Amino acid sequence: MTGLPKPAPIREFGPVGADEFQEIRSLGKPAVLRGLASNWPAVRTARQGSREIVAYLKQFRSVTRPAAIVGPPEIHGRFFYNEDLTALNFQRGVTDLAPFLDRLLRDRDEPAPYAMAIQSEPIAQLLPGFEAENRIDILNREVPPRAWIGNRIQVATHYDLQENVGIVVAGRRRFTVFPPDQLRNLYPGPFELTPAGTPICMVDPHNPDLERFPRFAEAMKMAEQAELGPGDGIYIPYHWWHGVDSLDPVSLFVNYWWSDAVPGAGGAYDALMHALFALKVLPPEQREVWRMVFDHYIFCANGDPGEHLPEHARGILGPATPTLLNRMRMTLKKIAAGL
Repeated sequence: MTGLPKPAPIREFGPVGADEFQEIRSLGKPAVLRGLASNWPAVRTARQGSREIVAYLKQFRSVTRPAAIVGPPEIHGRFFYNEDLTALNFQRGVTDLAPFLDRLLRDRDEPAPYAMAIQSEPIAQLLPGFEAENRIDILNREVPPRAWIGNRIQVATHYDLQENVGIVVAGRRRFTVFPPDQLRNLYPGPFELTPAGTPICMVDPHNPDLERFPRFAEAMKMAEQAELGPGDGIYIPYHWWHGVDSLDPVSLFVNYWWSDAVPGAGGAYDALMHALFALKVLPPEQREVWRMVFDHYIFCANGDPGEHLPEHARGILGPATPTLLNRMRMTLKKIAAGL
């Protein structure tokens, strides 16, 4: 990254409780939570070595065959696209957990191993009993943990549609984060073909092509970065972009996703997709009209758009009750069905 500014450090806190975490969360920026899970048995075991953490994980007998992704040595651990963006540069499949873990151990000293990862697997099925021994108590809610297991891999810069607390259990991980408003400077890839759902940044942060992606230099001015070791946690707010480098040959990460969206409401990402279908294709002057309409009704640029109506007549401009949301859902289904 010669010539680009070095990312600022992500702000750091020590181990925190639920109240302190809510204060951190209210600031709306990523935070490193050093030592958040240092008392986990899994973390203490991981600090003893790779064989020890693998043996620890094997004692939890998986009740599922998790999905796995594997990439050839020539991708150098970077899960991404092929050269012409017609396919991804890795293969998907399923595996039993034990042989996957054995392969990680076997490949530890390989100079160019296959890139391997199990991603976002519910721990209750993958490692039943793990959660009872390894818990956090800062979320004030029940959030099912998920496991990410692999070797030295690079996850492209992307965003999640939920808030996120993650714990490094084994290995070291480097996180590089960008605010949501850096969308333009991060050159998102296609919607139709993505590694994990939402578009990813097309720039290789370790070898950025600034002739092709010149605005990435602006994004780097806003970047923050931190390296985490076993027991360290990180908070990533809603829609913050983040790239993740796993730095060791045996790596385990546990994360907790959640959202404060109104239960029963539609998905914001679904609304974006529908807008691309319905609004982006309009003539420019009509799109400008709809920009004004969305600013008024959705983003409340002019205040409460329903304040001039009596409460009983506000309908979808009023509070989002379960009954109202269900009625809206039925209406949208009828529209989609052409009724």
